[in-house]
Amino acid sequence: MVNFNGTLLEKESFQLSLNNRGFSYGDSLFETIRIKEERPRFVEDHYFRLMASMRMIRMEIPMFFTLDYFENQILELVKIVASENIFKVKCTVYRKEGGLYTPEVNSIDFLLEVFEGEITRKEKFEIDLYKDHYVTSGLLSTLKSSNRLLNVVSSIYAKENDLDTCVLVNEQKNVVEVSNANIFLVKGTHIQTPKLLDGCIKGVARKQVVELLEKNADFTIEETSVSPFDLQKADEIFVTNAIVGVQSVTKYRKKHFGTSIAKQIALEFSKL
Repeated sequence: MVNFNGTLLEKESFQLSLNNRGFSYGDSLFETIRIKEERPRFVEDHYFRLMASMRMIRMEIPMFFTLDYFENQILELVKIVASENIFKVKCTVYRKEGGLYTPEVNSIDFLLEVFEGEITRKEKFEIDLYKDHYVTSGLLSTLKSSNRLLNVVSSIYAKENDLDTCVLVNEQKNVVEVSNANIFLVKGTHIQTPKLLDGCIKGVARKQVVELLEKNADFTIEETSVSPFDLQKADEIFVTNAIVGVQSVTKYRKKHFGTSIAKQIALEFSKL
């Protein structure tokens, strides 16, 4: 089952128009929301990020599309599918068809899909730089848009080179994120993560981890520009996204990392 504009449909009966703007121009946004014990996790953060992103790209937000409506639509779909293996829901919002680069209207359609499976964290997790293409720094890169070609080709590169993911850099050669997550560097009790203006996704898990660290007197957290050289100088590296949570990095090039602080943060994150 899927939820299209508030109507439940069988997956097989749902079709996209050839003129769909998300398909034709990447004129769409998405949120991937962790389902835990049949409830959406951090749903408020996902909702407000989606609303802010829609405003930024001039999509019209329907009056009925409130936080309560958003959450209830997710809960209804999860209940209807009724599977214990649901681990995430993807919400895609795209501008209604019409026009070329300039749309005829700014009103939207939305689609909710459920995904079944298991979430696992890896004991060994290796990363390396991806240097063929760059993230463009700026706030537009912080949006979860459906234009993810860089994430796709860097993930293919990772697979071809027996890596778990790749580190993405911007045109200034600053570290931005990895292909599927935000990145944090640990040096002693000081933890750094790339700042939003360098182009990293405004991750929901990133936000939660930053807030956790701000409340923890044992650590200091800094959002700043990070160079590739900082990766090799770190004591630990971990990555975060809304589905996996906190994943320790164990190797970057020839450098091996500890995981004790990342595991401590992962435990705190799991309690949220």
